[in-house]
Amino acid sequence: MNEWFETVAEAQRRAKRRLPPSVYSALVAGSERGLTVQDNIKAFDELGFAPHTAGHQGGRELGTSVLGQDISMPVVISPTGVQAVHPDGEVAVARAAAARGTAMGLSSFASKPVEEVVAANPQTFFQLYWAGTRDQITQRIERARAAGAVGLIATLDWSFSMGRDWGSPHIPEKLTLREAMRFAPEALTHPSWLSAFAKTGKIPDLTVPNMQDPGKDAPTFFGVYGEWMQTPPPSWEDVAWIRETWGGPFMLKGVTRVDDAKRAVDAGATAISVSNHGGNNLDGTPATIRCLPAVADAVGDQLEILLDGGIRRGSDVVKALALGARAVMIGRAYLWGLGANGQAGVENVLDVLRSGIDSALLGLGLKSIAELDRSSVLMPDTFPRALGLQRA
Repeated sequence: MNEWFETVAEAQRRAKRRLPPSVYSALVAGSERGLTVQDNIKAFDELGFAPHTAGHQGGRELGTSVLGQDISMPVVISPTGVQAVHPDGEVAVARAAAARGTAMGLSSFASKPVEEVVAANPQTFFQLYWAGTRDQITQRIERARAAGAVGLIATLDWSFSMGRDWGSPHIPEKLTLREAMRFAPEALTHPSWLSAFAKTGKIPDLTVPNMQDPGKDAPTFFGVYGEWMQTPPPSWEDVAWIRETWGGPFMLKGVTRVDDAKRAVDAGATAISVSNHGGNNLDGTPATIRCLPAVADAVGDQLEILLDGGIRRGSDVVKALALGARAVMIGRAYLWGLGANGQAGVENVLDVLRSGIDSALLGLGLKSIAELDRSSVLMPDTFPRALGLQRA
């Protein structure tokens, strides 16, 4: 099989073939009926372009900056938890992002420690959940700072919604002998995935090193999940406290409403991500691309706006930038690349997106992503969803 793939859809198909079913299903599932997952993707189809016939530009500029970091393209790695699709996990993703000149978002629920990931990509943003005590959260922030993380992401777009109509894959707390035997039929029928781990002499690691308290062993994913569930949800004062404690470039992830975007400005955020956690939050939330225009109109001149959700093509990136985003964050797309072909697969996904961005700019007759605005897309009047507007 030719290892190169030309679309993110092909990366997904190859990842589905290579990964055991329960591992793959964890990458595609969303909460409840999956309405938001579907809308995140389908909404892009409602936006169109009006390409030029002549007068195209010979070269195009795709670079931008996010949280003070210059990047070669307007695509950033979104933080995702425990990446057991490949033994190198987040380190492979970080290397791929660095090789393509962009930034890495590292989840606090990741399978690799922040120190290793920053070493692989100095442009790493550390993502934080509001879990545990303020002392524990401070310790995690200071660890990320000491490791060299250049930005902090606070994720608030994940609720306690755990139900999935199609069922959730079984994820053990620890990979005991009993759990290994239960998983064996899946693993044995996917030898390339199994052999990748066998070569390392290690089994998939389900511990979460970045949530490790000093003097204690790294907790399991479900251990920190339980800690998060038992922690009272954060207030806007808590958000401001995180920003002040970090003291550097700070992104608030999970904004879909105009009133929340304005509160993020008040809390001192450098950036926000218009995000619904990839459809894993409250099902029935509109696609993020539908929410973007109203948020951009309200606060686009006061902080950086990124979009997270449903990006599958470079043209999707261009549509998001035209509606007010500075850059986008990708999640499932790079995980499929990682599952299909490791670090090279992630680089492949980034190359596919870069090519698609460049192609769309060429067709629009633009020489830079900075020239994109709403005149670049055809947006039906019924498309946007303006959430959280003050009533007259």
